[in-house]
Amino acid sequence: MSLIIIVIALALIFDFINGFHDAANSIATIVSTKVLSPFQAVLWAAFFNCVAFLIFKDHAVANTIGKTVYSDFISLPVICSGLIAAIMWNLLTWWYGIPSSSSHTLIGGFAGAAIAYAFISKGILPISEIIDSDKIGKTLLFILLAPLLGMIISIFFTLIFIQNKTWLKVGILLTFAGTLFYLFIGFQENKLAENINKFFRVDKYTYEVNIKHDSTKIHQLEKAKESANLCIPYLSNYEYRGAEYVADNIVKNVDLKEITISKLGDKLNTYFKLEQLKNRAKINPSLKEDYLATQKIVDSLKPITKKYFELGLEGMVAAMNEKYPISPDKVKDFTKAMKTDIKADLVKELKKADNKIVRWGLVGALLIFAFMFIYNEKIKTPTAKRTSTSFKRAQLLSSAAFSIGHGGNDAQKVMGIIAAALVANGSIVDIKSMPDWVPLSCYLAIGLGTLSGGWKIVKTMGTKITKVTPLEGVCAETAGATTLFLTEQMGIPVSTTHTITGAIIGVGATKGIGAVKWGVTVSLLWAWILTIPISGILGALFYWIFSLFL
Repeated sequence: MSLIIIVIALALIFDFINGFHDAANSIATIVSTKVLSPFQAVLWAAFFNCVAFLIFKDHAVANTIGKTVYSDFISLPVICSGLIAAIMWNLLTWWYGIPSSSSHTLIGGFAGAAIAYAFISKGILPISEIIDSDKIGKTLLFILLAPLLGMIISIFFTLIFIQNKTWLKVGILLTFAGTLFYLFIGFQENKLAENINKFFRVDKYTYEVNIKHDSTKIHQLEKAKESANLCIPYLSNYEYRGAEYVADNIVKNVDLKEITISKLGDKLNTYFKLEQLKNRAKINPSLKEDYLATQKIVDSLKPITKKYFELGLEGMVAAMNEKYPISPDKVKDFTKAMKTDIKADLVKELKKADNKIVRWGLVGALLIFAFMFIYNEKIKTPTAKRTSTSFKRAQLLSSAAFSIGHGGNDAQKVMGIIAAALVANGSIVDIKSMPDWVPLSCYLAIGLGTLSGGWKIVKTMGTKITKVTPLEGVCAETAGATTLFLTEQMGIPVSTTHTITGAIIGVGATKGIGAVKWGVTVSLLWAWILTIPISGILGALFYWIFSLFL
């Protein structure tokens, strides 16, 4: 069986295991409060895991995971080793009922295998030249920050919800909703700027200059930064005018000739499958001659792309045909492959930053809570039964929101791994070229995994940390969902396990320090701290075993 098929199968198996390993994150509170039965709860969570596919289009977390390791050190054996390590640690922690992080297990296994590959093939190298230390640093930082943020937000919600003054808590909820709304607009603006930098290849040239020490790219890096900076003033119009309006302004006022020529070069690479041949030649040395011959052809045609604005598409293709004759039956396909629409590419890149669905979803949930309080406490006569029933219904909403955040965060991690494997195999050019079946299969796998449940961890999360009421369940899940949506916007692969654990601790702490079983919490903390290093060691070990047979 081809190694790429094995890697994809292992990735989807990991995604499935991630689903049942993390099922407790989505359903622990809703089961422990008896709002839904365990079977109903996993159906509910699995459905909303899959709904995340329709909401998250930017795949920022997938991009972070896929680029954790620099491309020179990504190979199919590296990815396979990392996945086996991650699967083993996930199954071990599941068996013992420890809610460890599937996200961090995957990152640790991938990075550990890559470091082993680098050391075995090229000798001792600085770690910063093998893995992206900035991405790893943020991930490590959020091992502590994600549960802390979840805890703080859950304490905030709990203190509001138990407030007796209706209009005060409604006012605070509306203020918080407005704050979140504008915070997410800020995330959108930052993402727009980041996507503009990617559009002009600032990240690519920065890597080549700073990590690969290629001084020939310094001018391209400076030019890319200059072009990206010229676009920034027009991005403020995105929220109210849309991507088309912003793109029109950029096309009219910023020189896009250089990036257009660069993209034409990319289209040549794609047509002749240069990157695929390069990556396949790494796996099979007998293909090296084909790769070098194709490289020679592409290099001879690229200078002609500079005549695009003078000759037009047809004229440029004719000039290329003179340099490297293309059979008559393929000229039409080649012309179609070289057709470029820089504005359409720009619009597509801008739209990836849009977070209106997530933003309005969070704000809408908070508005529903506010109206719930007004109805129960001002329109109707408050009773304990009515209040309890309302919070049980509200928990369906908060649990759904958390499941969407879980699907959007965790399924993307496996998407990044599969995309990296497809690039290493030469099947696609880069992570952005990921085919549609990848996200669809990843969301389905995690949904099916959640559907299979994870009862050992449900017990730990739902009962062992602290006893949770429907009100506290709503607070914990809403806090967890808010944290996941915030970190997803920043492209940080946080642990849903850490997040919901912190949120549950938060609601418990509002009843007093003694309400939280700190012995259990300390045990969980050790599992969190050890996950990345142990997964990294396992990944390195499995790659070393692989290397004996390569």
